[in-house]
Amino acid sequence: MSDTVDPTPRRLRVGVLFGGRSTEHDVSLASARAVMDNLQGDDVEVVPIGITRDGQWIAGGDPWQALSDGTPAGSAPVALLPDPSHPGELMRLERGGHAVAAQGAPRLAGLDVIFPVLHGTYGEDGTVQGLLDMADVAYVGCGVMASAVGMDKAMMKTVFTAAGLPIVPYLTIPRRQWETNPDAFVAQVEAALRYPVFVKPANSGSSVGISKVRDASELRAALDLAASYDRKIVVEQGIDAREIEVSVLGNDDPDVSLPGEIIPAREWYDYDAKYIDEETCLVIPARLPQATTDAVRRLAVAAFKAVDGSGLSRVDFLLDRQTGELWLSEINTMPGFTPTSMYARLWEASGVGYAELCRRLVHLAVERHDDRRRNRTERG
Repeated sequence: MSDTVDPTPRRLRVGVLFGGRSTEHDVSLASARAVMDNLQGDDVEVVPIGITRDGQWIAGGDPWQALSDGTPAGSAPVALLPDPSHPGELMRLERGGHAVAAQGAPRLAGLDVIFPVLHGTYGEDGTVQGLLDMADVAYVGCGVMASAVGMDKAMMKTVFTAAGLPIVPYLTIPRRQWETNPDAFVAQVEAALRYPVFVKPANSGSSVGISKVRDASELRAALDLAASYDRKIVVEQGIDAREIEVSVLGNDDPDVSLPGEIIPAREWYDYDAKYIDEETCLVIPARLPQATTDAVRRLAVAAFKAVDGSGLSRVDFLLDRQTGELWLSEINTMPGFTPTSMYARLWEASGVGYAELCRRLVHLAVERHDDRRRNRTERG
């Protein structure tokens, strides 16, 4: 019998997690399809893991197809155990919610990394990241705190303010208080800000629930709409601005892409302008003076570090057309991730192709997980 070691390297097993309980469920499916197609290869084995709209996890068969058209596609309900002694172990759920060893469904214990391509609530907001941390599984993207802060626009602005980063004037309104005394909050908005203003749910993405309010007659309906999506409402000062975006990639010493500019087909960059209207134009690289480009890239790194980001983020800016003043709009810790999404297109223009981008993110996940494992959990 030969003692020769097989020189063939083991394929990296990457679980791609997609779908979820979010208004951005369909966006997640599009991103995940692209990630899976570009990661799969001789050196990587992709394991798809779907989350239905009502939060049920499924694996085995074709979870992506199951979520896309509603057919079972050979997938079974599963649960991820938050047990670090069996890192990432997946259990099949029987009737009555009993967990048994998964048969036919892949065991996450054999996975090297999970790539959570989840946008919006219950995925991008730190909830899934907390579960993966408890299970001691390496995963792509920001951790619990950065994800939660990046998702909550009110907390994000609080952190940016503390870091000395430039943001437009804003107010935060609790939903319950708005419903109890709407007149008082209308007066507060009109005293602190001038029209137009943007009214947003604090926790939402892809411009869902956001309204541009031009005068007092539109304000109440906009606040009601935002309140239907979240318990906190953010009202921001509207300005006549160009929309500039930049992509960040890395952990403690991140790289920054060239900046791009969004020229929306509509009056502002709403959901339809992002995903439906083909007339929306992405200018890459943005036509900016070198000093402005340098400022955008510097502030993007500062925003990423302010929330303790890791892996990836897209950072969005408003550039005042009249004054040239640059304002930090938001950080998105799991931006749209198809090859035609702004995040990937900015990196393509900066010399990093989509497939390479996916692989770099996987290796960054392993790097961050290894660093986290250095933390002591016992005294002495």
